[in-house]
Amino acid sequence: MITCEESKTICSKNQYKEASWSERLSMWFHVLMCKTCFKFSRKNTKLTGLCNEASLHALTDNEKSQIKKKLGQDT
Repeated sequence: MITCEESKTICSKNQYKEASWSERLSMWFHVLMCKTCFKFSRKNTKLTGLCNEASLHALTDNEKSQIKKKLGQDT
């Protein structure tokens, strides 16, 4: 059986669809036995869903540099 730390890592990988089938299976066996990891997994799934609903996106490097230039000019 995997540890709680391993379960947390796999849960995070699963959020980004990077976990293998065997990792997911190991995580779910662990989650069935561990109440703390079950709660973590449920909250992580909910957070992923909320982020997907919000259609969040990161700034590009170009957008970041433009903001830095503007902030530098205002001082």
